[in-house]
Amino acid sequence: MTAATRLRALLARDEMIVAPGAYDAISALTIAQAGFPAMYMTGSGTAAALGFPDLGLVTMTEMVENAARIARAADIPLIADADTGYGNELNVTRTVREYEARGVAAIQLEDQVSPKRCGHLDGKEIVPRFEFVSKIEAAVRARRSPDFVIVARTDSRAGSGLDEAIARVNEALEAGADVAFVEAAQSLDEVAAIPKRVRGPCLLNMVSGGKTPQVGLDDAQAMGYRISILPGLLFRSAVACFDAALAEVKATRRMPTPLGDVAAGFRRFGMDEWNAIRDRARTK
Repeated sequence: MTAATRLRALLARDEMIVAPGAYDAISALTIAQAGFPAMYMTGSGTAAALGFPDLGLVTMTEMVENAARIARAADIPLIADADTGYGNELNVTRTVREYEARGVAAIQLEDQVSPKRCGHLDGKEIVPRFEFVSKIEAAVRARRSPDFVIVARTDSRAGSGLDEAIARVNEALEAGADVAFVEAAQSLDEVAAIPKRVRGPCLLNMVSGGKTPQVGLDDAQAMGYRISILPGLLFRSAVACFDAALAEVKATRRMPTPLGDVAAGFRRFGMDEWNAIRDRARTK
């Protein structure tokens, strides 16, 4: 069963999919080992891992190759950020094919002007509605498997209001998108209203310190959301841990409290499996 087929099966269940954000293979493995059913490749985290802010500086090739590493590292479905599709309908077609070929289960396409920026920053610009819908249509035609999931994201709430955002994702769903993503709702009332007004499955983006008020996962499910992503949970937590560990070394001139057995750490990332392969080869 492909990752896309497994994601479709998860969407068909009553329980909302919770997909923490992965930005590399380490974060992907920890998400799977923690028992989450799916993961989300964060564009912001991918950009940060390459040393850039989330301002549309990362190329399609860089995003696709990171998605490939993440999908290979952990055997749970990956929903991947694909930004604006990196151009017009031709570029969107290639984008879909490149992600799908690497075992990604779903991609998210948005309606910002390129180069885009983080959905929780000010100054976003959006393309005309017809252009957004045309890209979604191209994405739907481009997928080779009907199970590959297309998430239509709109950033129009900030500049054009909630009514325009709802209208955009409803048109995208009519054009064949599978999931609607209204980015950066600005109140709890808006968060609750979106699943009621959208004519299809909805995704909620949980960003600490962003434009959208925080809600509990159970509350989001009760509101009717089918997917909740937590893009910055791990990479922002990791940066905070890095800062704390480095500050401790500078202050104490010593290594921090023991971090655990070295071999046990390697085992989390598959050492036993690779040792078994080596041992079998030696016996031939």
